[in-house]
Amino acid sequence: MLKNLSLARPDPAHRHAARRRRFGAALAVAFALFALSMAWREVSGPGEPLSDELPITQAHADDAMQASDAGAVALAGSAANGDLVKRGEYLTRAADCAACHTADKSRPFAGGLPISTPFGTIVTPNITPDPDTGIGQWSDADFMRAMHEGIGKGGERLYPAFPYTAYTRVTDQDVLAIRAYLNTLTPIHYTPPANSLKFPFNQRWLMVFWNLFNFNEGRFVPDPKQSAEWNRGAYLVEGLAHCEECHTPRNFMQGLQTSARFSGAVQAGWHAFNITPDKVSGVGDWHDDELAAYLSTGAVPGRANAAGPMGEVVANSTQYLTPVDLRSIVVYLRSLPAVSGGETRGRHQWGTPAADVTALRGAKITGASGEVSGAQLFIGNCATCHSWTGEGVGASAPGAYPSLIHNSTVGASDANNLALVILHGVSRTTSHADVLMPAFGGHLDDEQIAAITNYVTKQFGNPQATMTAAGVAKLRAQQ
Repeated sequence: MLKNLSLARPDPAHRHAARRRRFGAALAVAFALFALSMAWREVSGPGEPLSDELPITQAHADDAMQASDAGAVALAGSAANGDLVKRGEYLTRAADCAACHTADKSRPFAGGLPISTPFGTIVTPNITPDPDTGIGQWSDADFMRAMHEGIGKGGERLYPAFPYTAYTRVTDQDVLAIRAYLNTLTPIHYTPPANSLKFPFNQRWLMVFWNLFNFNEGRFVPDPKQSAEWNRGAYLVEGLAHCEECHTPRNFMQGLQTSARFSGAVQAGWHAFNITPDKVSGVGDWHDDELAAYLSTGAVPGRANAAGPMGEVVANSTQYLTPVDLRSIVVYLRSLPAVSGGETRGRHQWGTPAADVTALRGAKITGASGEVSGAQLFIGNCATCHSWTGEGVGASAPGAYPSLIHNSTVGASDANNLALVILHGVSRTTSHADVLMPAFGGHLDDEQIAAITNYVTKQFGNPQATMTAAGVAKLRAQQ
């Protein structure tokens, strides 16, 4: 697949120089257009909501596109098309399209998932082949333009919550394979809710200027100085799997901060950890087989257990990758520049078994934020599965209840992920195991969640990571 590529990857220095040359003119145009837009808003008044949303129901195919679609349907039964669809299914899983485009599991790929951003809420669209509410009337060219350029069927600029900044690297052949697979899905007639973005962020044309500073259109080109494994890993990590979208911090425009690639970031309250080869802050101390096992199963005893968005990535996407692709990802991650996060001790190196259960018997419960209350809440809610010592139940068996000792979630420098796991639980189904932890947010209040979190981090993890009731309330409100 990669050997057929012919486009050259732009030199980084050349790209930055080109951006600087465009900066002055673009900024002047941006300010002028923005001023005109504000003036128009003042004149027109607030009577009608400002939005440039273009529902897919308003898009219609031309005769040429319909003829092309008819030809594609005619080939649906061929062996070649069957191989293309199978390949597309694999690539769709590698890209984890279901994660964002499925809000209701009874309506897969029908969209409707709200994504919180600093500028408002973006709701994902329906990408089933329904002709009215989905992409059934999109041509292959329409689909490719959206993936590679971030432009919708009607010419509207797409918001980068859809990671076209990464998908632009995906080859034409792979984009068409994904399209072929999506065409085989059951059409679902469903129109997701509209975006809820404040002015001026609901003006899609402004994305022209965002793209100027945060987007480089162009397909991935293998580096001839690197191995085939490295190039395949780079193609997956930088393109289809779009790992930077969660693991790279963002600048003030919410573009990726390229100076700190893969060094970790916070998304909707969840901390996506540093995955550079730094031995303390990143994954430099992990063995290659541990990294591959984490991606395929979500669990590495003594290291980490995937939960939250990463648990979904494992369940929906990376568990389906071939051993060759998993190995390629590991090879590429190993080659990244190590970025220190300032930690002095690895996340998985914290914790000792608890030995205070006897002393707690008969003890009076103090305030919800008290140490004794945290310990008693832990024993009453968590010890059945994780043991009162925190050492877990089931050792390293596939269905084991994990140890809280030497656990990267518990040993992290902030307690967000631990509190979110207690709030929302864990549901991660793979061919390796069906992992379920109940959500406690429904029957424990914010002070109680904070008390358990602080007890766990103090006893089994990083004692400097603490949580307040207000912090829990904020996390509870996150989408």
